[in-house]
Amino acid sequence: MPDADTAEVRRFWQSLGLPGLIDIHTHFMPHRLLERIQAYFDAAGPLLGRVWPIKYRQDEEERLEILRGFGVLAFTSLAYPHKAGMAESLNAWTADFAARTPDCLHSATFFPEPEAASYVPAAIEAGARVFKAHVQVGGYDPADPLLDPVWGALADAGVPVIAHCGSGPVGTPYTGPEPMARVLAAHPALRLVVAHFGLPEYVEFLDLADRYDGVLFDTTMAFTDFFGQVELSDRDRKRIAECEERILFGSDFPNIPYSYTGALESLARLDFGDDWLRAVCHGNAARIFGVEGPQAS
Repeated sequence: MPDADTAEVRRFWQSLGLPGLIDIHTHFMPHRLLERIQAYFDAAGPLLGRVWPIKYRQDEEERLEILRGFGVLAFTSLAYPHKAGMAESLNAWTADFAARTPDCLHSATFFPEPEAASYVPAAIEAGARVFKAHVQVGGYDPADPLLDPVWGALADAGVPVIAHCGSGPVGTPYTGPEPMARVLAAHPALRLVVAHFGLPEYVEFLDLADRYDGVLFDTTMAFTDFFGQVELSDRDRKRIAECEERILFGSDFPNIPYSYTGALESLARLDFGDDWLRAVCHGNAARIFGVEGPQAS
């Protein structure tokens, strides 16, 4: 990692008068699973649709030091299953990771399977503070009846779930706003964080947020040059600017195909002002997840 990367990231949040960043979309997971995922990226797999050069390939301890060097005060370990029978063991791993990594928000996941009705409440009881749902990779309908008790438990507990439910980079039969709209109709109190701002369906997911107060967004890879600039109307730009309290910074570290600085620059380029950036890069996540002051040097 070039020193310039760290310096630029720190300059970004220091210029805003922030104590650091909170990144709600980072990936830490068992080494063999991370290797398989990165091999899929290297091969430009069919769910990617493009060459995807991973920027940060260091081992786990080095990746932690990189984030802390950037000034990231809190982050997540968003592991996710691609088939049944994986989620419970992943939850055991992420619980252990959170226990030995105090600046990581205890993260968990699930898959549409009968066991989810018991292991999701167990993870909540054990202290999970955020869940990951990957509708695209999992290839499942989020409105699958097997997930009804899962969404219900999350809604009742008020625990946010970060869901990759938009159709980017490649859509599947269950991505896009309509499947998640069915989930929200059944569980209107759900705190749903739409990963990647729902790209490319930014506007349609903004419409969902108008209907449900619990719909939030993360900025992961949204508005970056990697996917090409999306033309937003003045009205929709205004909507994004005005929902600043519902937007959280995410990077997709370590599997991003550009520098961490690039993720921040894409937000600054929107030109919504420093107050918007302060809320998105720190304040909103600090409030929602109860992050109190610097947790890393």
